[in-house]
Amino acid sequence: MAPPVPTAGLPKEVAAVLRDAVDTGCLERAPAEAIAARLSDPLVRGAVLEAASESRRLGKGDVVTFSRNVFIPLTNLCRDRCSYCTFAKLPGDPAAKTYELDEVRAVVRDAVRLGCTEALLCLGDKPEVAYRPHREWLRERGFASTAEYLVEACRVAFEGGMLPHTNAGVLSQEEMAALRPWNASMGLMLESTSERLRAKGGPHYYAPDKDPKLRIRMHEEAGELGIPFTTGMLLGIGETDAERVDTLLVIRDLSDRHGHLQEAIVQPFHPKGDTPMRDVPALTNEDVAGWVALARLVLGPRMNVQAPPNLAPDALELLLGAGLNDWGGVSPLTIDFINPEAPWPTLRALRERTEAAGVRLRERLPVYPDDVISRPELFDPRIRAALHRFADEAGFARLRAGASQEAA
Repeated sequence: MAPPVPTAGLPKEVAAVLRDAVDTGCLERAPAEAIAARLSDPLVRGAVLEAASESRRLGKGDVVTFSRNVFIPLTNLCRDRCSYCTFAKLPGDPAAKTYELDEVRAVVRDAVRLGCTEALLCLGDKPEVAYRPHREWLRERGFASTAEYLVEACRVAFEGGMLPHTNAGVLSQEEMAALRPWNASMGLMLESTSERLRAKGGPHYYAPDKDPKLRIRMHEEAGELGIPFTTGMLLGIGETDAERVDTLLVIRDLSDRHGHLQEAIVQPFHPKGDTPMRDVPALTNEDVAGWVALARLVLGPRMNVQAPPNLAPDALELLLGAGLNDWGGVSPLTIDFINPEAPWPTLRALRERTEAAGVRLRERLPVYPDDVISRPELFDPRIRAALHRFADEAGFARLRAGASQEAA
């Protein structure tokens, strides 16, 4: 049994809920909503962080991980127009770009020299559906769809010496099956289960691919294919506390039924100029830490809970005390193209601050050590063979020649 959660001064019902969450490994809907309603109380929030930290210790020990990656935004054309996004561009915009395969090859070559292992291929949703110039661009190169082109880009990245992780928006089961031979893992941020966010005036009104039903279905189909899959929740775009709890519970249910969700990201919205949501206030660091902690208590001690370090650079220690066990991808070469205003910490600084908080920082691959060692069925044979070339005997990333301690 876990050590008792500090309860001095806490309402009895809150103390009981937190003790039960640590002992049983999960928090159910009604108590999670009750705790969420009181997260603004510093006393309650502190106790929630203590409980989450204990849950992480029970499930993950004293190790926090990260992946050394390169970010390849294969195309920033997208048919969706989310109210908070600056990544998506229109054809004709000087900033619009689709990478040629030779450009992918060149980025991968530079990343390998810096010791990176993960090639994160991130791109807009189905731009060929909305934009004739992109359809023509693909057709000139012999491709019928962006997803088909993505398969070839992943092959180039893999054969160049990296392990691809694809985040390409909503894909069909057939498209994921075609990508699987060249990808160690894939992902899609669930973001929110709230249907309200797609209503007129909501952030996803002009974003058909943000329909929660579509996104949940892709999670289901990835589970049926046995693909290691990344998901997550986006905080601060207009969702309620109850909707956040619901999103976490859906993630837990998907994981329980399919066993393929390798990590859950808790990502705060960053307001950006030149977007309709530029004046929406960002969450405080304390708010973000409270929801990282609540995610840990809802998802349980075995889930890998991640928060991006570049989106809360002044609060790494606070987040480490909130139950996370992973920082996600950090690049020594490329910026975060989704949040270009938020630079990565250097890997040296990330290590120093993580270890000063009393935990060890270890480098992983795009997939986690337990899956590398114990779940070979999750991977295509060529990926499985490559993982064992990239991994040490415990499933963590081998130190590669030229590995940089800096970041872009």
